Amino acid sequence: MNNAPNRKSSRDDAMRRDDGGDIGCCGYVLYALSIFMIVITFPFSLCLCMKVVQEYERAVIFRLGRLVAGGAKGPGLFFIIPCMDSYTKVDLRTVSFDVPPQEVLTRDSVTVAVDAVVYYRVQNATMSITNVEDSNRSTRLLAATTLRNVLGTKNLAEILSERETISHLMQSSLDEATDPWGVKVERVEVKDVRLPVQLQRAMAAEAEATREARAKVIAAEGEQKASRALKEAADVISESPAALQLRYLQTLNTISAEKNSTIIFPLPIDLLHSFLKK
Repeated sequence: MNNAPNRKSSRDDAMRRDDGGDIGCCGYVLYALSIFMIVITFPFSLCLCMKVVQEYERAVIFRLGRLVAGGAKGPGLFFIIPCMDSYTKVDLRTVSFDVPPQEVLTRDSVTVAVDAVVYYRVQNATMSITNVEDSNRSTRLLAATTLRNVLGTKNLAEILSERETISHLMQSSLDEATDPWGVKVERVEVKDVRLPVQLQRAMAAEAEATREARAKVIAAEGEQKASRALKEAADVISESPAALQLRYLQTLNTISAEKNSTIIFPLPIDLLHSFLKK
């Protein structure tokens, strides 16, 4: 359980031992000459010795090719020794970039083009310089590869409906891979999923057929409920012949309101029965 902290502390100790290593006789001679030149050219030498980095920047200093003890410098003012020290500025702000559209073959053998956005920042300036040649370029290439690898294990339906899950999976994979580089991946978002035109037409036809079938089912259910209501109304009206006559009069009133020239008047069924008996 304590193996991870022990590895981290041992790595830090090794880095401190490397930083404070012996620079050799030639290094000490060059160091003495540089200090001598700084002293005799003072205060003009301050123009070469004093450097400033912004609040969001850090400076990683190398002295004769060896990392200077104390880690990255900044923000603010720091000093270097000309002819001995070289430094690199590292931006610690969050960087966002678009992953180029990747042609991915899904698990159900469908080719889709997917692009994403990745947000990351450098959390350890020293590791981003000493452990990788170009952390920005390496992170961009790794993001494109991770996008293809993750989407290659998903079906088309999962890619279209589980974007948030895919984004979290990509973020965890990228963050784990870029941790030795001192890079922290903060967020990954899948922007767009582009399907082939033929597949779009097939999916549109399928969706249209599904909606049409659902509309027919809803219409049939409405007819069923309406027929039940009509049956209940007929049972109520059949209990009173006067109610049926009132319903006829209401129908005539409705027809006459529309100014029709022809009016069809339904005869009561009981009246027809009396004529048939005669």
